[in-house]
Amino acid sequence: MSAGYQQGGYQQGGYRQGGQPRQRGPQQRGPQQAGNRQGGYQQGGHQQQPAYQQPGGRPVPKRRKPRFRRIIGIVLVLLLAFSIGMWFYVDSSLRRIDALADYPDRPADTPGTNWLLVGSDARDDLSEEQKAQLSTGDAGGRRTDTIMLLHIPEGSGKSTLVSIPRDSYVGIPGNGQNKINAAFAFGGPSLLVQTVEGATGIHIDHYMEIGFGGFAGIVDAVGGVDMCIDEPMQDPLAGLDLQPGCQELDGTQALGFVRSRAFATADLQRVENQRKFLAALSDKATSFGTLANPFRAFPLLFASTDSISVNSDDHLHHLAGMAFAMGGGVDTVTVPVGGTPTVAGAGSVVTWDKEKALALFGALEQDKPVPADLLPAPK
Repeated sequence: MSAGYQQGGYQQGGYRQGGQPRQRGPQQRGPQQAGNRQGGYQQGGHQQQPAYQQPGGRPVPKRRKPRFRRIIGIVLVLLLAFSIGMWFYVDSSLRRIDALADYPDRPADTPGTNWLLVGSDARDDLSEEQKAQLSTGDAGGRRTDTIMLLHIPEGSGKSTLVSIPRDSYVGIPGNGQNKINAAFAFGGPSLLVQTVEGATGIHIDHYMEIGFGGFAGIVDAVGGVDMCIDEPMQDPLAGLDLQPGCQELDGTQALGFVRSRAFATADLQRVENQRKFLAALSDKATSFGTLANPFRAFPLLFASTDSISVNSDDHLHHLAGMAFAMGGGVDTVTVPVGGTPTVAGAGSVVTWDKEKALALFGALEQDKPVPADLLPAPK
């Protein structure tokens, strides 16, 4: 007898023994059948995990955790590592010089932070094509075309940017009386620092120097700087031809703007233009639009390493702090002038108003605001 039959009836197909139909009702299931119903077979001795079911009874596959968070995290880590690496690379690429050497009777350190900002007319790094484009001429040697003293207070007050006319007639250690820009030609940055400290009584903490080509490169790196011109400015010697009105100056135009002396007051008007432009440049360089734009920020960093010289102890974070201090608003003033006489052997020079100059530098030395009567009248 086959296995399908047992005592005259089917054991399968719904029939009970004896050939009578099996009555349907609640069925009793063994452990293996219960396991099958609850979510998996026990074949091979392994119990599958229960599967989620939709209302219709169809299993719903497990959701995979989204990977975009992991991807974003990796990207952020890579960007952070790249930024840190770039920061140290740029810092190590800065040109460093020994500008702040100690000497006998040097002014004591004073509250706040003092920068000496120098614009050099050095042309050594410029090609003939660049000299022609920037209208720099072919004069040899290195002279200071711009000399500024920036005082950053310890508190939350505004910084003060003081322009020192390059024709200022002062004492130069070891060289007698002469124009202040001659100190740079006589003894380089260190003698210039010593001369400025001796004339002002201010202890210089940091030094920054930039040349013609570097200045133009930085302006171009930030995409130009907006300036409002009150009167037409034509100066063939500086390659300048600007019409009145607000406009964006590129690197070549900006260099001509800060170099031009084609004014009735010559160097005095020029230093005012230099202060005005430097404040606008700092504001543009530290703006969100520049720092958040890699096509502006990275060219600015590389232009800085190619053109800026700092003291041997200065670093990129010092430059950043200086730029932000100026970008946040700054009081600008020129050393009070007493006269513009002609001196034998030096030509036309600028003398300081001793009383007012003493009040100006005395306030900075004590980390106090500059007296209001020394600040230029608002326009």
